[in-house]
Amino acid sequence: MTAKREIQTVTDRIIERSKPGREAYLDRIASAAGSSAHRGVLSCGNLAHGFAACAAGDKAALTGDRVPNLGIITSYNDMLSAHQPFETFPQLIKQAAREAGGVAQVAGGVPAMCDGVTQGQPGMELSLFSRDVIAMSAAVGLSHNMFDAAVYLGVCDKIVPGLVIAALSFGHLPAIFIPAGPMTSGLPNDEKARIRQLFAEGKVGRDELLEAESKSYHGPGTCTFYGTANSNQMLMEIMGLHSPGGTFVNPGTPLREALTREAAKRALAITALGNEYTPVGQMIDERSIVNGIVGLNATGGSTNHTIHLIAIAAAAGISITWQDISELSDVVPLLARVYPNGLADVNHFNAAGGLGFMIRELIDAGLLHEDVRTVWGGGLRNYAVEARLGEDGNVSRAPAPATSGDAKVLTTASEPFQPNGGLKVLKGNIGNAIIKVSAVKPEKRVIEAPAKVFDSQAALNDAFKAGALTGDFIAVIRFQGPKANGMPELHKLTTVLGVLQDRGQKVALVTDGRMSGASGKVPAAIHVTPEALDGGAIGRIRDGDMVQLDADAGTLELLVDASAFAARTAPVPDLSDNHFGFGRELFGGFRERAARADRGAAAF
Repeated sequence: MTAKREIQTVTDRIIERSKPGREAYLDRIASAAGSSAHRGVLSCGNLAHGFAACAAGDKAALTGDRVPNLGIITSYNDMLSAHQPFETFPQLIKQAAREAGGVAQVAGGVPAMCDGVTQGQPGMELSLFSRDVIAMSAAVGLSHNMFDAAVYLGVCDKIVPGLVIAALSFGHLPAIFIPAGPMTSGLPNDEKARIRQLFAEGKVGRDELLEAESKSYHGPGTCTFYGTANSNQMLMEIMGLHSPGGTFVNPGTPLREALTREAAKRALAITALGNEYTPVGQMIDERSIVNGIVGLNATGGSTNHTIHLIAIAAAAGISITWQDISELSDVVPLLARVYPNGLADVNHFNAAGGLGFMIRELIDAGLLHEDVRTVWGGGLRNYAVEARLGEDGNVSRAPAPATSGDAKVLTTASEPFQPNGGLKVLKGNIGNAIIKVSAVKPEKRVIEAPAKVFDSQAALNDAFKAGALTGDFIAVIRFQGPKANGMPELHKLTTVLGVLQDRGQKVALVTDGRMSGASGKVPAAIHVTPEALDGGAIGRIRDGDMVQLDADAGTLELLVDASAFAARTAPVPDLSDNHFGFGRELFGGFRERAARADRGAAAF
């Protein structure tokens, strides 16, 4: 199936724009590739250090140059539910490697922080930059040049983007991403949100809130709502970096273990020592990136990826823009309703047909590039399947179901939930911004109201508690960009603004900070660029200024006299409290070097 004209037009534009960077990148990874084991260039002393701790059989295998060695990069820790299952994966991978005639070693670990733990806390100001730290940490692990392919164990918000950037930096190596899967379903997400709102209004206490949260986040695996973590996993499958059909299989199940063993063997099969060499830097091309953007829009995925995908693409010498994402959104229908875009969670989505169903629908509608390379071989049609456990304990696959198991959760391209995707670019005299509209009711998407200006989410929450947030208004939260304080998520605003909207007030948010994949029912113009600390117009907005946010027209305008506004100076608050404590003093260089949000916010 050939991609329809609108998809191909954006793809062609990206290819043309990217030519200089892409050609230079491909030249670099070609020079790093070889037809023998990479460790073959190491001296005897180098090699002895590299396998000193191996078992005798693995050590003997690594002395030669024909046995592939698989590097494992892991984000395991046992505090975070999404990453705790990875504790057992290295042993599974090592055993599978031996069965396939290879060797596997843990090349290194990377940090994995949870935005759910750090929401509203100082540690959240390290979150975005942890992506860059993860990429660099993985690069350190792979720098020993002992490996012929790598598998990456990661799930959540910044971990997967950081690992993909690292994988592309070692683009001459094949790379397979191995997920851990979502936790089983707990307290429904809408009920959790209801309790949060009641707590914000003082109608229930902390004990009731903690009980609800604990019933929602209750065991090993990824959080079940469709935020950045599960958007990551969707991207890895639709971009061909997962093995087919296994993304949303729960941890601790026989199928999950079988998928892990299979992925390890497949990684060894696609090294330069075999006949199916698939270096990830060649495999991921402009079409793969476009497929990822299409999947993001078709599922109403995380706004964080309007930053991460730009940084990921850049690591492969590819240049994409917010405009590309927005234009693709205009022609990609919304096929999934998963919280916050609906009441279901990712387990319900998977049971309804999951990614296999969705990928087939998008291919048949001409909305995906089918003829891309994947770690599995062949085109993307091979991913229009569901994975099952065979009688022999290995993975078997069947075509994705012909019809959705729940049309309220997953639908067809011919009968979508809405005709376009969830992500749009807003433009105007305040700057450029991103808005996610898939969970915002159509009648809430246009608002004109006076600004209430704050320099932190805590200040807005204090105003709410004081009863000062009356009438219709647009909350402007500024000095929250990468250069100011690391661009933390402002997720604690979701509950407060949701309460006010439910009371009948017209409210919206404009900020140079982030709101993540949990962006919900309140219209939120986020990632405003340029940010306030970088001279952006958002820094000069004052209380009472009329602001117009029109998500339908794609505009974000300050309705004040242009000459009077140009004469204003922007107050700069004392940000020193954001630069020290909880390790923030170690990230001063990241804040200084950070690119704009619309350029990936990377500090490389």
